[in-house]
Amino acid sequence: QVQMSMLSTLCQLVFSTDKPLLAMVSGPSGAGKSTLANQIKKPFVDKGGYFIRGKFEKADRPDSVLSSALDSFFGKLIEADTTHVHQSTKWNIRDSIGNASGFIPNLQKWLAEEKDNHTEGIPLLPSKKKAAISSIRLKFLFCKIIGAIACKAHPVILFLDDLQWADEMTLDIIRMMMIDPDIHHFLFLGSYRENEVNGSHPLTKKLHDIKEQGTKIVTIKVGQIERECVNTLLSETLCIPPSLCQPLSTVVHNKCCGIILFIWKFLAYLHDEGLLLFSMTHRQWLYDLDKIRLEQIHQDVVLHITKHMIRHVSKRMQMGLKFAACLGPCFDGTVLEMAMKGDNSDAGGVAERAKATLEFCVNNGFFREVGPNRYVWAHDKIQQAAYDLIPLPKRDTFHLFVGSRIFINASPSELKDMIYIVVDNMNIGSKLIESKDQRHDAASLNFQAGEESLQASAFHSAAIFFMTGISFLEDESWETNYSLTIGLYDAASEALVVTGDFSKLSILIEKPLAKARSFEDKLNTYNNLIRSLAASSRYKEGIAMCLDILAQLGEAIPNDITADIYRDEALQVKQLWKGKSMDMLSLPPMTDPKKLAAMQFMNHAVIMTYSFNPMLNPILVFRMVSLSTLHGMTNLSCFAFACYGALLVSEPSCDIEEGHSMGRVATEIMHMLGAREVC
Repeated sequence: QVQMSMLSTLCQLVFSTDKPLLAMVSGPSGAGKSTLANQIKKPFVDKGGYFIRGKFEKADRPDSVLSSALDSFFGKLIEADTTHVHQSTKWNIRDSIGNASGFIPNLQKWLAEEKDNHTEGIPLLPSKKKAAISSIRLKFLFCKIIGAIACKAHPVILFLDDLQWADEMTLDIIRMMMIDPDIHHFLFLGSYRENEVNGSHPLTKKLHDIKEQGTKIVTIKVGQIERECVNTLLSETLCIPPSLCQPLSTVVHNKCCGIILFIWKFLAYLHDEGLLLFSMTHRQWLYDLDKIRLEQIHQDVVLHITKHMIRHVSKRMQMGLKFAACLGPCFDGTVLEMAMKGDNSDAGGVAERAKATLEFCVNNGFFREVGPNRYVWAHDKIQQAAYDLIPLPKRDTFHLFVGSRIFINASPSELKDMIYIVVDNMNIGSKLIESKDQRHDAASLNFQAGEESLQASAFHSAAIFFMTGISFLEDESWETNYSLTIGLYDAASEALVVTGDFSKLSILIEKPLAKARSFEDKLNTYNNLIRSLAASSRYKEGIAMCLDILAQLGEAIPNDITADIYRDEALQVKQLWKGKSMDMLSLPPMTDPKKLAAMQFMNHAVIMTYSFNPMLNPILVFRMVSLSTLHGMTNLSCFAFACYGALLVSEPSCDIEEGHSMGRVATEIMHMLGAREVC
């Protein structure tokens, strides 16, 4: 009651307070932390609030939890079809992030943005995929989305469960949300297992940083319930007077440490063992107190009891539980059926066996059905107990078997939805994959999984998938599977840049720079290398590399700038646009791959030379404006014209009118192309 009262008070405060609030619910596994947090959802939503929920899993991808939580939230708004009610929220989000909603698919769908036909297919580089959004900008966007959603009429509670498994990036986003001046009427609610979080844990360090910023953290501890409460619970459940129930409740409380989930599991265990039975003769519940006292219970009660229950089920059901344990915390019944198709241990139909397994597990409290043919494990300890049925020496083989079965039985469209399950299982058994065809398939599947992660802005997961895919490649893959090989290396370098793992990147790029078939195929690698040099403040190396690449692209730029060179370059670009500045808006999109690449590398050089080599900086800007004028517009053109406008209003030109005109051109290009990200 005390904990519930504290949460209810916070829910009321979030409607009236401007500053973000933060509360942490801590306690051991099974204490009811998630249940407590979920209790406030209905009354809060009934008052007009938004409740966004995400959950970290021990063996899942932590860097996708926040985006998945928001994606689920916007998906529910789409299903509710309340567009007219949330119109102001849409406007706020558009104003805050513009067109940068692609990393949350349902948000993009909800906003229903329409792009001009002429903006389709305008890449920044001659690449088949868009460049990944930077991790810093992603953090910024998450904060802006929350700030746009939360308001006095619709405050927001973001509940993230099991933060002991959270990644560094998500924890940093939480920190940023607490100090963002644009976020109001917002409560971040987190829960974690205090027995798994020590002083050196990343969560502890991040909470300390948040406190140092001046944010007050409300701590809500959920622990063991009192002995009297257990007695009342058993008395009402078993219909036994409290005084007569006292001996049993004392034993149960001691053995279960007062943890509510453990208590319910222990009672079910006693009933299954015949130590707690309802007597039809006496018309009451009877129990053998002496035998109950002798029961040896492991400290992890749920795991201990679940293992005991599982050992008593049939071999067929045990096999079904093994398969399900390899499918993750949440899975579709169809996936379980596909995994079981390779199991020939009995002659029964696969569909019937899968259905029987699901029904049995739901009825016995192993699974919960959360949607049509959609299931989640009732608790991660229950999943662990099922997973422990697989002998340790055979786990790699079993995982490979599960992943292979699903891969073989799934259609291409189904495989897209199941890609993480397939790849996760196959990667665990990677040491057993020997044939060239199988290794090629494994590399290709990791490539697909990495691309999906990259699109979801789960950069660390993407990097792991890409690097794993590369590990499946042979040296001869550069000859036999060139497209897959260069694609994996390009994607891996992209992910490593975003995650800031520059040491690993420097090793990775050696092969594509040495073995790529053409200079054009090396451009993505060079692009990511230069981004890493800029991020490491190694501007001299980065600028030199940009100029070398530009020369090979046919855009030679002098390194030593004299007054004559500056005057000639300025005069050339001025003659190009003289008297027709606004006519440039009718220019077609840039399509020449080499010119597109040149714009990208000039853009990198402009940023680095601004402070390191200011004499070279305007020459690069002049060239970008010239390329845009002669070869068409790209997203980077608006940045080029904005920089050019700034040069015009500065000395020696001091041409305020033309500088203002260039600023207008830059703004119009940005709106026309939807170019929200230009660097």
